Amino acid sequence: MTSHSPQSPDNAGFDLDRARVCAIVNMGSGRKGGDEIAARLQQALQARCAALDVRRIQKGADLTQMARQAVAEGFDVVAAVGGDGTQAAVASALVGTGAAMVVIPGGTFNYFARNLGSGETVDEALRVFQHPTLRHVHVGDVNGMIFLNNISFGAYPEILRRRESIYRRWGRSRIAAYWSALIAVWNLRHPLHLSVRAQGREQRFTTALAFVARNAYQLETFGLEGADPVREGHLALLVARARKPWPLVRSALRLAFGKSARYADFDLICADEMQIRATPAHEYIAHDGEKTWMDSPFHVRVLPDALKVLVPAGTTGQDGA
Repeated sequence: MTSHSPQSPDNAGFDLDRARVCAIVNMGSGRKGGDEIAARLQQALQARCAALDVRRIQKGADLTQMARQAVAEGFDVVAAVGGDGTQAAVASALVGTGAAMVVIPGGTFNYFARNLGSGETVDEALRVFQHPTLRHVHVGDVNGMIFLNNISFGAYPEILRRRESIYRRWGRSRIAAYWSALIAVWNLRHPLHLSVRAQGREQRFTTALAFVARNAYQLETFGLEGADPVREGHLALLVARARKPWPLVRSALRLAFGKSARYADFDLICADEMQIRATPAHEYIAHDGEKTWMDSPFHVRVLPDALKVLVPAGTTGQDGA
């Protein structure tokens, strides 16, 4: 970053004319063609910024490293084009730096973009370049890994594995995503044993599914409790009371139709920081639509105001910043 930074205080205008912008386009993300979005980005930013570099990234590339390289090269803004996994990978590189992020949704659900209020579609998101406003948002951290929406244990990583298989066969859609969830849950065989320490109290659970949320919009979409604490800057841990396939299938169906009830389906723990121990200790966890092997214990915390994001002026999100 130069001494002539275009950045302003939080919720103030941003001088795009003086900014160097790097757009990272995940060509393997979502349903809309990456080339089409890249072309629209170039059109939207033409003559609007000091410099523009659009980088088309193929499937399997290290998006976090690509974003780090952009920061090292002195770009003021890094636009991430892709789904929630792409957004989290780019955000991981920008947390704690001087660079600001722009979110261009290109995935199936785009929960982070919807939570910010920056728009679910590319057209809505591109409004940011007309009158950009700088906002600082909270992010989640688990054992040093950044997440934007949630991390989950138990059934959900298996849901993601089956979802990719169904996507390859039937194409990407929300119906395919929900169907993969039901198949994965029905085939669940072994519950998860958790010990959770938060706010000086330890609780133990045997469950088929648990997840830590940092996205108020996503919680409200599924009719789950915890959105208000998340908006206030906290984490919300939801632990499914179901231990076996059929009760979890019923919970999953209620989730799909926004009919879930906290006391019937989930226990809720809210805190800024928590430690989760799991048995088995070597767990396959899901994070923002991606999957990673990680060893217990899981130290989960909020990083306040850690990520700078550009949003359209007048936007009100639910990010808890």
